[in-house]
Amino acid sequence: MKKPNMKRPNNGLRTTVFWSVILLTGFAIYALFSPQQDLKEVPISQVIQRANNGEIAKIEIEGNNLLVTPAAERGKDATEKSRKEAGSSIYEQGLRQDSDAEVVVREPSQVGGALMSLLGILLPVLLLAGVFIFMFRQAQGQSNQAMGFGKSKARLYGNEKEKVLFTSVAGNEEAKEDLQEVVDFLKHPKKFQDVGAKIPKGVLLVGPPGTGKTMLAQAVAGEANVPFFSISGSEFVEMFVGVGASRVRDLFAKAKKNAPCIIFVDEIDAVGRRRGSGMGGGHDEREQTLNQILVEMDGFEKGTNVIVLAATNRADVLDPALLRPGRFDRRVRIGLPERKDREEILKEHFKNKPTDDSVRLEALAAKTAGSSGADLANIANEAAILAARNNRKIITNNDVTAAFEKIAIGAEKKSRVMNESDKLLTAYHEAGHALVGHVLPDSDPVHKVTIIPRGGTGGVTWFLPPEDKYYTSVIEFKDVLARALGGRIAEKVQFGEDRITTGAGSDLRKATEIARDMVIEQGMGKGLRDQVFHEDNGGMMFDRMVHERPYSEETAKIIDQEVAILVKEAAQRAEAVIHHNRSALDELAKALVEEETIEEDRVVQLLSKAKLPKEAALY
Repeated sequence: MKKPNMKRPNNGLRTTVFWSVILLTGFAIYALFSPQQDLKEVPISQVIQRANNGEIAKIEIEGNNLLVTPAAERGKDATEKSRKEAGSSIYEQGLRQDSDAEVVVREPSQVGGALMSLLGILLPVLLLAGVFIFMFRQAQGQSNQAMGFGKSKARLYGNEKEKVLFTSVAGNEEAKEDLQEVVDFLKHPKKFQDVGAKIPKGVLLVGPPGTGKTMLAQAVAGEANVPFFSISGSEFVEMFVGVGASRVRDLFAKAKKNAPCIIFVDEIDAVGRRRGSGMGGGHDEREQTLNQILVEMDGFEKGTNVIVLAATNRADVLDPALLRPGRFDRRVRIGLPERKDREEILKEHFKNKPTDDSVRLEALAAKTAGSSGADLANIANEAAILAARNNRKIITNNDVTAAFEKIAIGAEKKSRVMNESDKLLTAYHEAGHALVGHVLPDSDPVHKVTIIPRGGTGGVTWFLPPEDKYYTSVIEFKDVLARALGGRIAEKVQFGEDRITTGAGSDLRKATEIARDMVIEQGMGKGLRDQVFHEDNGGMMFDRMVHERPYSEETAKIIDQEVAILVKEAAQRAEAVIHHNRSALDELAKALVEEETIEEDRVVQLLSKAKLPKEAALY
């Protein structure tokens, strides 16, 4: 695999040397035969007249060319040139025999003329030969690329000095335990074969983006100390049918030569989607590639000691033949890290970053529920960037907090200046969210309220759960709906029905999505309780995603009614809370206008007298 990379620099060097020699030869010939100085040319009549007057010291004749040295330059080289008439001597053209000028006749040089004639023939030939050689090498390179079109593009790892091990991957302890068995299979295959156990053919790593699937696959190879072939699913598929299948055959052939080893296919859903579903455009090349993968993983050849690791976050779209036992025998789920795992991941990413004593990673881990390992790495990197931007060599807790808020809710837009009316409107809008969320018993606590524009919003009310949640009840969903509508209701209560603005657009969209998810995906509607209408099989048509609805028009009408009921109920509850606690709303809005950003403790203090009215309670 390294030979092509080594040949290319040598070919480039040879080409450079070849053309350099050609250019240098041309410059040398030009310097050899070009005149050393630009001599002044004078008429032959003037030369004869001056020679007869004693003003010329020497005349050198070579053929019809004259080199003239005036008397004032006696003893020096010629300073002028002239040309006599062909077929006659200089005396016949008027030079007196008794002239003081020394006349020297030289035979014309035949070497220069012959060499120039030879160069006139050879140089065009050499130039044409150089062009043909260059074109031939280019064509040969393209031919080599064409011959390697069906070769696998997998990258081979395993000889690195610093290998990725399980200790390098923070969190995911359950996944490590499952993968530890794969390491044992690779390190001690005979131990399992002696008791009749078969080495698993494939392990599918399933989890959200950024949870460390690729790093875990590298850790398996590092722990087992075996070669590791890495390739993306999209690298198999080309526009020509058969190329992907050829690359699969080449990849497995290389893996068998290096057995025991691991093949890692990242984003396998790019090539492993369900056949005949129309997803992916019904591409024959993709299906041929998938067929070849199926054959290679469970063909007639046994005992190859090659394990295939694959990663995806869309296991639901994979072909059933790919997931059956004998191909991907195991499925390892890698979920979002829990609080303890998040703290370990943060410690790993801050390990080589200088921090002061104010940085509390355990507190940051508590606030980052739902964040992936990639999100946590991004927070650590942003904190370091903020410290460097402020010309500090140590990261402080303020840097960490600012980095977390920038990633979670967007960066502050301090350059955007709102007028007083917009500022007051935003203050009441965010105060409405905070008030409703604070009063409702099953809502998450308010973490921060600000009217400084962040991201794509004019202000932010930020709720954070006190602990990791794995389930959400109907009551909790309804409290989320009510606090989402709190901003629009606060605008209506304070400024009137006709003064509501577009500021609540994203809130209303989010509330409608939550209500529809409750009815369709979670079976939480009143009329359609315990019935789920999963809408997942879809495709692209005219640049839009279309779905085939698994329910009738009558059911669709009932679903729309259920969604409308949930949204209307949430609006009524939010309005009841705001009317009952109008003074608290005014106090919080006034504080926001003055302070612009209010933290959790201050919010609790300002809303300490707010109460839940009976008409907003759920029974």
